[in-house]
Amino acid sequence: MVDVQVERRLAAILAADVAGYSRLMGEDEEGTLAGLKAHRRELVDHKLKSHRGRLIKTTGDGMLVEFSSAVEAVKCAVEVQRGMVDRNANVPQARRIEFRVGINVGDIIEDEGDIFGDGVNVAARLEGIAMRGGICISRQVLDQIDGKLNFPLRELGRQNLKNIARPIEVYAIDLNEEGSPATRVLSAANLKQEIRYCRATDGVRLAYAKVGTGPGLLKSAHWLGHLEYDWDFPLQRDFLLGLASSFTLVRYDARGNGLSDWDVGELSLDAWVKDMESVADAAGLDRFPLLGFSQGCAVSIAFAARHPERVSHLVLYGGFAVGANKNPNFSAADRERFAAMKTLMKLGWGSDDPTFRQLFTASMLPDATREQVDAFNELQRLSASAECAVRYLETVSDFDVRPLLKHVKAPTLVMHVRDDRRVPIASGRDLAAEIPGARFVALPGKNHMLLSQDPGAPMFQDELRRFLL
Repeated sequence: MVDVQVERRLAAILAADVAGYSRLMGEDEEGTLAGLKAHRRELVDHKLKSHRGRLIKTTGDGMLVEFSSAVEAVKCAVEVQRGMVDRNANVPQARRIEFRVGINVGDIIEDEGDIFGDGVNVAARLEGIAMRGGICISRQVLDQIDGKLNFPLRELGRQNLKNIARPIEVYAIDLNEEGSPATRVLSAANLKQEIRYCRATDGVRLAYAKVGTGPGLLKSAHWLGHLEYDWDFPLQRDFLLGLASSFTLVRYDARGNGLSDWDVGELSLDAWVKDMESVADAAGLDRFPLLGFSQGCAVSIAFAARHPERVSHLVLYGGFAVGANKNPNFSAADRERFAAMKTLMKLGWGSDDPTFRQLFTASMLPDATREQVDAFNELQRLSASAECAVRYLETVSDFDVRPLLKHVKAPTLVMHVRDDRRVPIASGRDLAAEIPGARFVALPGKNHMLLSQDPGAPMFQDELRRFLL
């Protein structure tokens, strides 16, 4: 038996690819290839050489680079990304070549000029969750550069990356000297968001945030979100600013996404209700108004029924009492569409394939701008894994809080967009009809998520303030 010797060593690994490469190639194959080659020749290659990076391989739009120092790897990545900002300055947004970069420090094996191992795999997965023009690093990299480099960082939480056995602590480097978009938005509004953590009853770490002044208002988690990135993208930003202008807004990332733990065992209505209890306790909320959003309405209803002494007012927007699997009106065609949605999530989550984006986003945001559609797709990719998104969809489809509606004691306001394609307005009317004394308000519009241009957005804020203040 031949004793094969393999070379192992510790290295800093940089993985990069081009965001939206498939779309760019589909629209202009020759121009995209020429542009990518020029960026590599005139910028990337020079930076790799100056920071002693060894190019292991290129794969179409991607590249894998080894550095002997995490400091040099990060400095190189920052200089490349800042250089790309300058090179893209006069290029239309839709035609820009923008890199996503992931950096990790780990043990690697070299074989015939290529490198393998967990250190490489983690770097590749970090690249996959980086923003356009962004850099994600692991905790191992942070430990190496701490005290040596002074780039502002934002914590992205412990994430369960695809095919990586253990959760990875992830950080993003803010390349803009003025801070992240979130920082600039909050500063312009004279607001500061404080992010803290608490433990759920089963040990899952939950991230929650406080922002604004005034009486406390707890907003449920809903679908997928991210306490930091929600401020970056032109989706909920104006909505959140409106709430924070009148209330001390407390919100949190649900288990499995955002800054909360991604690697979780249980997903269920009961687990989500217990998580809301944990956040309310940690935030020091005793008796407070509760704002339920979309799937968070069912969680809020269950919480209000379980804790009537804690909920002073209940506001429900875009919600439903019964999920698809328990809904008697869910047709065979509806079930086929639901199955197709889950399949596309499994196969195309976070990809540049417009098929997934058009099917899902069309039902959520039919009147969104191109910028908002792209932002929604990017936010979902950054907020959770494909596996988590599918589990969420399956779990929510089994919701049924109809027996709890009559037990809600708090004064209740139910709001719903008239032409909501994701959750029909009939679902909101059913909630208002069954909750004792509930008032119902129909808002104009089609988008399930209220956007800044929606006619129902200012009406929502006005109705909320009149009801709570």
